[in-house]
Amino acid sequence: MTDPTPQPGAPERREKPALSARGPSAASARRQAFSVVLAIELWERFGFYGMQAVLTLFMVETLHMREVEANLMLGSLGMLIYTLPVVGGYIGDRLTGTRPTLLAGALGLTAGYGMLALSISQRHLFLPALALIALSNGLFKPNAGTLVRRIFAGDSAALDAAFTLYYMSINVGSTVSMLLMPWLQLRFGAGVAFLACALGLLMGVGYYLWRQPLLTRFSSHSPAGGQSHRRPLALWQWGLLIGGLLVLWAGSVLVLGDAALARFCVIGATLGLLVLWAVLYRRVPGCEKAGLALTYLLCLETVAYQVFYQQMQTSLTLFALRGVDGTFYLGHWPVFTMSAAQFQALNPIWIMIFSPILAWLYHRAARRGHETGPALKIAIGYGCVALGFLLWWQAARTATTLVSPWVMVAGYGIVSLGELLTIGLGLAIVARYAPARLSALLMGGLFLLWGAGMYVGSLVANLAALPIGAGEATGPHFYAPLFHTLFLGASGLCLLVVLLLPLARRLERLHAEASRRADRENV
Repeated sequence: MTDPTPQPGAPERREKPALSARGPSAASARRQAFSVVLAIELWERFGFYGMQAVLTLFMVETLHMREVEANLMLGSLGMLIYTLPVVGGYIGDRLTGTRPTLLAGALGLTAGYGMLALSISQRHLFLPALALIALSNGLFKPNAGTLVRRIFAGDSAALDAAFTLYYMSINVGSTVSMLLMPWLQLRFGAGVAFLACALGLLMGVGYYLWRQPLLTRFSSHSPAGGQSHRRPLALWQWGLLIGGLLVLWAGSVLVLGDAALARFCVIGATLGLLVLWAVLYRRVPGCEKAGLALTYLLCLETVAYQVFYQQMQTSLTLFALRGVDGTFYLGHWPVFTMSAAQFQALNPIWIMIFSPILAWLYHRAARRGHETGPALKIAIGYGCVALGFLLWWQAARTATTLVSPWVMVAGYGIVSLGELLTIGLGLAIVARYAPARLSALLMGGLFLLWGAGMYVGSLVANLAALPIGAGEATGPHFYAPLFHTLFLGASGLCLLVVLLLPLARRLERLHAEASRRADRENV
């Protein structure tokens, strides 16, 4: 499960420790402060992924939207979710401070889920609710990660361990909610599910407000290190900030409601980013060009995974609704049942299983001097994605009745492994090869590319959108052509990355040589 939050290995501004790294009092204070951030992050992901799990079927079955319209809107929402954290990070760093911005984001998300519940009877609230969720997510996500980095500033080992727990909390919260919310949707309606998302996050906000004094000593440090000299905003500055956010909210509503505008924004932003990349490449010193070029190449290779990831919320959920038996059997004995939306929870479950295994394999290979470069990992990742969609294609093509749910388990497992080997490496690639002074800008660009990939994924999902006037008894065969196309696409990407391996290795060698020369000159 991808998430727009920097993970271990991502570059960060060097900060002065807020506390001495030594002594039990410092360690205890850090643990207590981290537990506060961890709790609100868990509840925030509980609400967000619970909302996401029920949103597709809510749009199609409750609001009676056409699948083409729903898929495009979900793609536009994904684009906003991945790009607006750039705004939230700037506001938290430069204007209002990390903690107030995080709290505003959490309260906005809570209100957004509540508005979604009301949109069942008040349809005009639906788009403003989605736009508020996207904007509030942008305020929350970058500032939660910033708090974690400040708590463990000066202790890189503790920071890596903290981010591991932090990432696990994302997957724990999302797994629980992606199993619970679809059940509530089936039993009591989507309104109850959305209210449960709001209630969960409201509990997290309450705990955060109660325990936030534990964060005080860590939040007084600026990103650049030392005491923050940011002046409180004047009244007119608050007015401008609030007005700007309202304009951004209204603009997001327009993007979500107008497919042509969303497409224009995606194309314009992507072209603008490519121009920026070209300008940066021309301006960096010659010794940095190889690393920057390799960053560009690998980022472009990884971003294509988002096309496949977006199918989990769109075509794969609808395939599970119409073509998959939700009852799991061991032999002839029924064991348990999953609804169509609950199958999305298989992704974070597999991510939690594979993450420690891959981490162990990476460390083991590094100790033996056989470290695998990111380009080869990406090629293997797309091979996994191709294998997963090959499985779904064959199951849908040859099905005589409903497809076994075990096929969904296996397919999600293989594709989730591909996720860790492709987009899971994205931020680490920027950290590893890009000039440090450009890391924040390049990470923002990477998030923009991920958002564009989500939008393209929705366009691809429309290849299997239910035609107007078609009945619900579509069956698994209807999705076989889409899965075949995705299998061929992933296979082609795998082959392309393999063909580009010599170029990636050459750039990596040039980058390593330039780094060694720079180290010798510094000595």
